Amino acid sequence: MQNSDPLSAGVLELVWNAGPVAKFVLAVLALFSVVSWALIVEKWWQLRRVRSQTLGFLRIFREGRRPAALQGVAKKYRDSPLAQIYAAAYQEVAVGDDFDDADDVTGERLNAAQRAMRRAAGLEIAQLERYLPFLATTASATPFIGLFGTVWGVMSAFQGIGSQGSASLAVVAPGISEALIATAAGLAAAIPAVIAYNYFVNRVKHWATEMDGFTLELLNVMSRPAPKVVGRPVKDGI
Repeated sequence: MQNSDPLSAGVLELVWNAGPVAKFVLAVLALFSVVSWALIVEKWWQLRRVRSQTLGFLRIFREGRRPAALQGVAKKYRDSPLAQIYAAAYQEVAVGDDFDDADDVTGERLNAAQRAMRRAAGLEIAQLERYLPFLATTASATPFIGLFGTVWGVMSAFQGIGSQGSASLAVVAPGISEALIATAAGLAAAIPAVIAYNYFVNRVKHWATEMDGFTLELLNVMSRPAPKVVGRPVKDGI
């Protein structure tokens, strides 16, 4: 049966008949592409869990529950950066005192809670930024890897011209087509990586801003005698 897609058949034939260097370049680009797509999917699911669990934690937080109850809720929402910030603050101010019955949290305990929340926020940001350097490397390196394969293929094509003593299209076209496949493969690996990297970096900045705002809000809550838990309305756009 004749192949219904001669272009795909021609590309596959060129890849199959490519030289060892071209095949190595294409294999490296394929590896970058597969890994970057796997990371893109994983990061997308991670950010989806972060948003879902943060909205759930904030709804409970705005209900004004007692700090000990909120601590149990924060342990449940492990993927929420805001929940982990609250857990870090509670563990700091609850040492040596019953935080539920304390009239206020001032002085050194408040400073210790602030440091704990900063530390927790830094860990959460590092977790959100995990694997993003690989996407940045893929976006910046794969076009040059593809270009290397293209240059090598063009060199091979010129060597073929010299050996056959002819520069006709029939002689040049296969070698040039083989070379350009490497450029196309490099761009195919780089374009999704750079789009995903920019999107994920923007989301990490968003959550860093949310963590800063929640930290300030929680410090204000702890510095007031009563009530212990009050807050702004939940933002559905988080």
